[in-house]
Amino acid sequence: MSVSAQALDGVYGKPAAGVRARLDQGVDGRWQTVASAATDETGAIPVFVEGRLARGPYRIVFDSDHYFAGLGVNAAYPEISVVFRVAGEPHTCQVQVLMTPYSYSLYFGNLA
Repeated sequence: MSVSAQALDGVYGKPAAGVRARLDQGVDGRWQTVASAATDETGAIPVFVEGRLARGPYRIVFDSDHYFAGLGVNAAYPEISVVFRVAGEPHTCQVQVLMTPYSYSLYFGNLA
């Protein structure tokens, strides 16, 4: 299983380019960073890591504070954290977040 992500700007209705994000894995009750990246011009991080992920809990943390500060806006949520579980199926999951300074919406889906 691999993980891709996308951030969308709900204020301007466009991809959120340059959003810093990290993928963490839950190990023995603590989060360990597996990879970090920034979204491209389409707001996407196509693949955080090459190869399969181990089973267990993961999270993607989007740095919304840095993104909105770059637009001159204060965000109510400095980070947007999406926690999910990898069950080991051989597919790709996509995490998508629609961000505004005072709200966000999430989508988690499987890609064939």
